Amino acid sequence: MNIVQWIRSILFSAQATVMLPVIGLLYAPWAMVSKRGAYAGCRAYARWVIWSAGWMINLRCEVRGTPPDMGCLVAAKHQSFLDILMIYNALPAAKFIMKSQLRYSPFLGQYAVKMQMVFVDRGKRGAAINKMLADVRAGDREPGQLVIYPQGTRSAPGTVMPYKVGTAILYEQLKQPCYPVATNAGVFWPRRGLYRRAGVAVVDFLPPISPGMGRDAFVATLEKQIEAASTKLLEETGVGHLYGPN
Repeated sequence: MNIVQWIRSILFSAQATVMLPVIGLLYAPWAMVSKRGAYAGCRAYARWVIWSAGWMINLRCEVRGTPPDMGCLVAAKHQSFLDILMIYNALPAAKFIMKSQLRYSPFLGQYAVKMQMVFVDRGKRGAAINKMLADVRAGDREPGQLVIYPQGTRSAPGTVMPYKVGTAILYEQLKQPCYPVATNAGVFWPRRGLYRRAGVAVVDFLPPISPGMGRDAFVATLEKQIEAASTKLLEETGVGHLYGPN
């Protein structure tokens, strides 16, 4: 057990928690009157966490591939809160599909509402998909990158979880390219616990899937590309053997 890394992890987590309301309050006057201010506040927090992780816990964040700057769908592997921050910071106009409970989170929820993030109730599948499509159509006037997690929730590195139909429905409806995104962030910043591992966390923007593919073929292609790239990133960490086969 690395006691020094444990201490660094606890201090890092504490300051990251404190800085959320601090930055939230600093940007609140601008965010209340402008969506641009809300985006700026969230970007400031993402950059703070990424920057402080580098020197406090020796965790460097790396973005690979080419993040899109046009209207598109982004389908990302989700392992950690860290990959959310990295993807958000890499995209110029990200709009996330989020579970409805986050609407009521202090600061995060208020900023997400101002930025017109899309909230869905995961417990009501049919209604959730219909509402998601309606909310996405309502925001179509503003170009941006719609980010969805095709597995629906965070998954630990090396675990196998099904890819849900919602991403394919959006792909059909939007008629835009879909950028798959792989990650190994969960190795360094796990879903639960305070310990943060030193190393290089990566989000990898893969080549886009062009619009027009059939639903089943799209889901199979998306899953194959994301899982293969995420497995490769897991192997790069040097501790992939601890997580089992993907």
